[in-house]
Amino acid sequence: MSGHLRIVMAQINLLVGDVDGNAERMRAAVAEARDRLKGHVVVFPELALIGYPPEDLLLRPEVGRRVARALQHMEKGARGIDVVVGHPLAADGRLYNAVSWLRDGRTIAVYRKCELPNYSVFDEQRYFLAGADACVVEVHGVRLGLTICEDIWTPGPVAAARDAGAVAIVNINASPYHTGKWREREEIARLRVRETGCSLVYANLVGGQDELVFDGSSFAMDRKGRILVQAPAFREGLHAVDLDTSGEVQVGTRASLPATDEGIYEALVLGVRDYVRKNGFQGVLIGLSGGIDSALTLALAVDALGVDAVRAVMMPSPYTSEISLAGARAEAVRLGINYRVIPIHGLFDSFITVLSGEFEGAPAGITGENLQARIRGVLLMAISNESGRLVLTTGNKSEMAVGYATLYGDMAGGFAIIKDVSKTQVYQLAEYVNRRASERGEAIVIPGEVIRRPPSAELAPGQKDSDSLPPYEVLDPIIEAHVERNLSIEEMITAGMDAPTVERVVGMIRRNEYKRRQAPPGVRITRRAFGRDWRYPITSGYSSR
Repeated sequence: MSGHLRIVMAQINLLVGDVDGNAERMRAAVAEARDRLKGHVVVFPELALIGYPPEDLLLRPEVGRRVARALQHMEKGARGIDVVVGHPLAADGRLYNAVSWLRDGRTIAVYRKCELPNYSVFDEQRYFLAGADACVVEVHGVRLGLTICEDIWTPGPVAAARDAGAVAIVNINASPYHTGKWREREEIARLRVRETGCSLVYANLVGGQDELVFDGSSFAMDRKGRILVQAPAFREGLHAVDLDTSGEVQVGTRASLPATDEGIYEALVLGVRDYVRKNGFQGVLIGLSGGIDSALTLALAVDALGVDAVRAVMMPSPYTSEISLAGARAEAVRLGINYRVIPIHGLFDSFITVLSGEFEGAPAGITGENLQARIRGVLLMAISNESGRLVLTTGNKSEMAVGYATLYGDMAGGFAIIKDVSKTQVYQLAEYVNRRASERGEAIVIPGEVIRRPPSAELAPGQKDSDSLPPYEVLDPIIEAHVERNLSIEEMITAGMDAPTVERVVGMIRRNEYKRRQAPPGVRITRRAFGRDWRYPITSGYSSR
């Protein structure tokens, strides 16, 4: 180890609010980084002691006291290795997003985050005051500048650390995943490296927290902008970065980051696994329909939680086709899950009888369709109550955008894994699941008939999604342009999209905000998901023209 400095990036999965539990996990990682990896410094993610994002937990006075006590315990354990730990810091009546550098049983330096993000899923200015000063610490003759997450997305904080004498930058992060995020991080890191001439160690959080998934993917970049150490995505672990005496990064272990479909799939798996386990549910329950959305949801749940934790129920109505029954049965058998069929014909007839005095004849159209969905929702929630299993809804982003879902029906449940996955992406992920199974020499998971058949809610005779919606190959680009890229109606039409279709779809998106506000949370995998970073009023006279 002589002649260089070893920094260990602790890419770990923490639980928001569990200050003592997080500190205990970190102390175990400190010991491993010191004793097994022979590190000189171990670096933990942003706000690691309380977890990210802590949201309004930060407003509770006892939280600050717990963090202070845990930090004192962390100090005592900082022996034989320096410990860099993120935490909220109360000082002078203000609260800061901070990082402390611990050495030999005491804190030798504290840095306060300068750039506080207040966009998309971030609202740090609600809680924190920005810092203003650079922080540089010398270890084994190498001067390291401390920064926190957003600090490297603008030139100032890294330049200030360089001007204070840093030759390498340590950046601790709680940077959530969305498609394309790896490229964005790499480009920003390379820009800062080239501006300052400093190498960069980027340590990121991993794990699911409500709607957000933190992918890890920690890395170290040399002064030429090359990533020489790459940690895996979506996996916990301790990863060593060696610097020479000048602070330059040396070649180390480089994991391959997954391709787009695999990355999305792994993010969804991690998101539902952590949501279920961190909230203490016994398992999950899924209403299988024989369609592609519920088939993908089932595959994700089994990969996330294991066969024994997943239960499925098929609830055929008078309009359920034989191909749906066969598809659902095949999926359940291939995955080996606990599976039952509970027909709802009799219940549907009973509801019609009870409501006969309210209607002139049997309810037709949307009333009858929604009634079937709501019967299914009641049954699923009853089984959930009795079994302690969390109901996973199966609606996708395309449906959530335009309100093609039933309140208190197929929207009833506790977590919506594919809520931010468009219908087009659902098909792509289904193909990925089957391709992966084939490459492993296993039987495909989702039957080809389920993938090839025209999508249908099967709530009316011969019903198809295309009866109510534009084709998904037309619908999804409009949703992506308007929701994720914030384009107006005029901009979409100018880009070549059909004007009447654009106006119709945008109108549906606006009208159905009230439904989305009542939907369960789900994993965010795009740049802009419905939830934390989509905050439109329900009652509004605004037009997107």
